[in-house]
Amino acid sequence: MAESDDGDSGSEPELGPGEAVSLGDRYAAVTDTFIHGVELAAATVFALLFAIGVVDLGLQIVGAISDGTITDPTVVIGFIDTGLLLLIIVEVYQTVVAYTQESDTRRIVRLVIYTGVIAMVRKAIIFRTGEYATTQDALLAAVAYTAIIAGLAGLLLVERTYDPGGGDVGTAGGGTD
Repeated sequence: MAESDDGDSGSEPELGPGEAVSLGDRYAAVTDTFIHGVELAAATVFALLFAIGVVDLGLQIVGAISDGTITDPTVVIGFIDTGLLLLIIVEVYQTVVAYTQESDTRRIVRLVIYTGVIAMVRKAIIFRTGEYATTQDALLAAVAYTAIIAGLAGLLLVERTYDPGGGDVGTAGGGTD
């Protein structure tokens, strides 16, 4: 693979005339390349998980149609749960890709906020009081979920209000930078 002469390779430090590359600089360049490779591998894993999840959701829907449970609210909530989980996977994938592309920190933070919002909405949708030992435990969990969602919504509002570019990213915003 040929490297360009524009100095953008990122793996070799810039040197002046007569300067040598130190062992530490070479080691840092090798580990940086390794980390970048691991980030790309993680992105690939998330892309595969998303593809498998979409196929699984399709099979669940076909199964529910064939056995007549498609109108059962619990089954529909299961579909919504799976769909939101798939959106979380997409947001995590986009966050990993943003890291590998060394994107603007604002973009990465926005993706993380979107992921948190989707995750907490998912938790709220699948929330069942019967899964807790006592009513007080269920109430405490509901209050905690509400506080987290309110905090994330506040972060999203602040981020959107003070965004100088006003650009949307991720699946929740509908576009990319």
